[in-house]
Amino acid sequence: MAVLNINGKLVKIDTEPDMPLLWVLRCDLGMTGTKFGCGVGICGACTVNLDDAACLACQTPVSSLHTQNRIVTIEGLQGREAQALKAAWLELDVVQCGYCQSAQLMAACALLKHKPEPTDAEIDQAMTPVVCRCGTYPRVRAAIHLAAGKKGR
Repeated sequence: MAVLNINGKLVKIDTEPDMPLLWVLRCDLGMTGTKFGCGVGICGACTVNLDDAACLACQTPVSSLHTQNRIVTIEGLQGREAQALKAAWLELDVVQCGYCQSAQLMAACALLKHKPEPTDAEIDQAMTPVVCRCGTYPRVRAAIHLAAGKKGR
């Protein structure tokens, strides 16, 4: 039995210690916004935020997590950065197929929490782990820059 802090709520889960967080979120808790892509940590579709840092849920065993860790999924993404990013995503029509977008938003939000005005290089570095098969990278970068400007408003 483990107790995790997910989206600001303490959640009791009964699972194997080596179970990846991805499967706990999707299967045990029904939080399907976090996507399964590759399962081996190379596509980034399963990105969530762990203590305000982007984290691959498919590579994070439940046994490595504790009640004090703050896990945020796309379902619980909120705050100034999140609001600014969501608005910028819509304004610049970032989404194409949409499969990677929850991961893109999670990674972008973690970036803006640590780098309020990121450079192109910092954006590229932070967003590289999340693969977009549609190639919307220029729109993602532009939306992050737009959101960085909107955060203070």
